[in-house]
Amino acid sequence: MLLRRKGYGQPIRVDGPQSHQTKRGTPTMGGAVFVVASLIGYAVAHAATDDPLTASGVLVLLLMVGLGAVGFIDDYMKVFRQTSVGLRSRAKLAGQIIIAIVFAFEVLRRPDGFDLTPADAHLSFLRDFGPAIAIVPFVVWVVIIVAGTANAVNLTDGLDGLASGATMPVLAAYVLIGVWQERNDVTVSLSPLHYQIRDPLDLAVVAAAVLGACSGFLWWNAPPARIFMGDTGSLALGGVLAGLAICTKTQLLLVILGGLFVSVTMSDVIQIGSFKLTGRRVFKMAPLQHHFEILGWSETTIVIRFWLVSCLCVALGLAIFYSY
Repeated sequence: MLLRRKGYGQPIRVDGPQSHQTKRGTPTMGGAVFVVASLIGYAVAHAATDDPLTASGVLVLLLMVGLGAVGFIDDYMKVFRQTSVGLRSRAKLAGQIIIAIVFAFEVLRRPDGFDLTPADAHLSFLRDFGPAIAIVPFVVWVVIIVAGTANAVNLTDGLDGLASGATMPVLAAYVLIGVWQERNDVTVSLSPLHYQIRDPLDLAVVAAAVLGACSGFLWWNAPPARIFMGDTGSLALGGVLAGLAICTKTQLLLVILGGLFVSVTMSDVIQIGSFKLTGRRVFKMAPLQHHFEILGWSETTIVIRFWLVSCLCVALGLAIFYSY
């Protein structure tokens, strides 16, 4: 394959589980493949139905592309230097923040015929709640959501098929959420649910396009992986989840839908905090998936069980969403 011929092999952390050393040289930056496939899928869907592109759908996809570009630079530096260290953490975070700020301002613009913008300056769970917040706090909140979600998916990556397989149920949930919001949109029906979301059906199309692209990628990324997504893919996936949550006004619901990513991230936070405060480690290694590796669980066992946890989190989140 092209990435292997070009020598774009994955460097492996020397302090990671020793079983990962056998993966050295596996082609990386595969996330670029499903990012492009998602864009093609979205474009083909609109061409086939002759529906115009929407501001919400395009902005979420651009957020995915922007964060994927940050990850691509990081991956390329790792491959070029043949080291597991790419962009400095501050530079990577700065790139994420800049892209998130641009996204935050853009989703507050571009009203449609009903004066609905892709997002508004509110906090949301199943829909907006509480009074509107000022633009600056909203931008900060969007930065937290985008950077937090992107890095959570990035931390979950590291085992063959783990991040892509765990993301797919969340994307499927957003397909269902977008369709439900479209059917109960106050601008087109008299439903008592009164969802006021701009372009909910197109957001479902975005989620479906990325879901389909992830499915194709997982075919080659499943254990034993023949290609890795790299930071290109993990940051892009985190970006599209954050964008969908913001534009469907389910920001806090994402914490439940993406409960697996939250758990993995918290394991890293707990490990670092405990070591700095007490000099002791809570886990044998963080993030959480590596703790179970060192305990002796096989990679496939960890991946499948983490997928199941992701599905359970999605089931809980959808149950809350539909029962409201």
